[in-house]
Amino acid sequence: MHDHGLVAVLKSLHDELDAAVLAAYGWSDLNLPADTDSLLERLVELNAKRAQEEAAGCVRWLRPTLQAPTAGEQAGIELPIDAGTAVPLPTLPTAKRPWPANLPEQIKAIAELLSSQGTPLAVENIALHFSARGRWRERLPTILQTLEALGRARQVEPSRWIDAGPR
Repeated sequence: MHDHGLVAVLKSLHDELDAAVLAAYGWSDLNLPADTDSLLERLVELNAKRAQEEAAGCVRWLRPTLQAPTAGEQAGIELPIDAGTAVPLPTLPTAKRPWPANLPEQIKAIAELLSSQGTPLAVENIALHFSARGRWRERLPTILQTLEALGRARQVEPSRWIDAGPR
């Protein structure tokens, strides 16, 4: 059964994957499974460090051209896990604003939100800043296209919008 199930091949592939992941983190000095406790300690430490950075408003993208295309070129790196450009995170609302009742106020609210953010926002993230009942979220793409036509917003990729800059 061991040979028929190719268990040895699967174990070999898992061992190669483990070694590649350890090398990517710069932790080739660890020898699994003997150093599992050390690995967990390092991962917890790294997670805490990244959480502090993100709480301070920065995130490290491993592939910024795909994950944060407006972030620019990657910074120099020491370890592949740190290969990233620090990018400010969009500010999440502390309290949701009520969705304005009429269209001019809705357009103004979205324009103000985009100008207060330094990074592109997805339509879903824009919706997180407002509260209302009904189908008001369906109007967001039209409002964003209106702001773009007025030169107040710019679409940077499908479904992500940013303030158009100085007027």
